[in-house]
Amino acid sequence: MDSAEITGLILAGGRGSRMGHVDKGLQIFRGAPMALHVLMRLQPQVGQMMINANQNLGPYESFGLPVWPDEIGGFEGPLAGMQTGLVHCETEYMVTAPCDSPFLPEDLVSRLAEGLEDARVDLAYAVTGEGETQQSHPVFCLMRATLNRSLEAYLRAGGRKIEAWFRQENAAQVRFDDEAAFRNINTLEDLKRYEAS
Repeated sequence: MDSAEITGLILAGGRGSRMGHVDKGLQIFRGAPMALHVLMRLQPQVGQMMINANQNLGPYESFGLPVWPDEIGGFEGPLAGMQTGLVHCETEYMVTAPCDSPFLPEDLVSRLAEGLEDARVDLAYAVTGEGETQQSHPVFCLMRATLNRSLEAYLRAGGRKIEAWFRQENAAQVRFDDEAAFRNINTLEDLKRYEAS
């Protein structure tokens, strides 16, 4: 799969309620907004980039990328952000990453692409661990842009659970060894702890 055919979407559309209702992606981490760390890791892996955000659009636009608020409702969760991205996606594929995961793998996209092609499906997402310790990371996913119609129908029918839609689409799991790469910074305590580590 050619990386030029993949658009990267940073999901920054949440309320940041666990961080005291601040915009997580704009919190400063090691000298730069968290979403900018995500951008710097994801951008070299894809052809184009965009951001889904429902507040503080100006600061996100200052990154030099298109910024799109949710098409369906607002603050409806990551699936609404993904659906918004698919509406504006001009490439064959789209990959997503949350704005609060500054350590994401530098081979995220190539590994997801390999998993998607091997399984001959339209959607693949990251998992770490095995057996009882297996952890899904569904907001790190690669999908065909043609899934927009299916996702829009699911959301309009009231669906919000990301893994229920993934099951519906027979999504492939792609195993990554480095669990730390998928750490997300949800609270101010997390921010301080990872800042120092």
